[in-house]
Amino acid sequence: MTTEVRVPTLGESVTEATVATWFKKPGDAVAVDEMLCELETDKVTVEVPSPVAGVLADIVAKEGDTVGVDALLANVAPAGEAGAEAVEERPSAKAAEAPAAAGGEEVKVMVPTLGESVSEATVATWFKKVGDSVAADEMLCELETDKVSVEVPAPAAGTLTAILAEEGATVQAGGQLAVPGGAGAAAAPA
Repeated sequence: MTTEVRVPTLGESVTEATVATWFKKPGDAVAVDEMLCELETDKVTVEVPSPVAGVLADIVAKEGDTVGVDALLANVAPAGEAGAEAVEERPSAKAAEAPAAAGGEEVKVMVPTLGESVSEATVATWFKKVGDSVAADEMLCELETDKVSVEVPAPAAGTLTAILAEEGATVQAGGQLAVPGGAGAAAAPA
């Protein structure tokens, strides 16, 4: 079974985008949070990261296609595995193993690319608190810029172990927001 890559929330009044560029092609290996494609709207350019490590199985929305919010863009399959069993286990104890194979030690919740001329955002709202369980792609927080609001999804299932940027904090594009742990990880004291 594969992991779906979907169009993120693009902003309050933005309902669709155009697929501008694919950085990967089917069969390419991808790491967690590695940029897969770039979407363009009339207000902002958004890069879409891979939610998991694995292999880009297929591209559903080609360059030039117009896509709505939450539309399916592509599918990422587990590296070296074609069966559905691996995906069922990944969100739990194996969630930390995939980033380790890509050279990282833990899954991190990062500030996404906010657009060509936007380098920072304000953390508007956290939908989860330290110790809460989260599902892969479940919205963790919302960031606001002068141009757009962006919801940040969990890169993997597990428990939110640390929030590094509280509500009201200004964060830089590419900065770390939080640390999720595997489903069995102990939560940091709140």
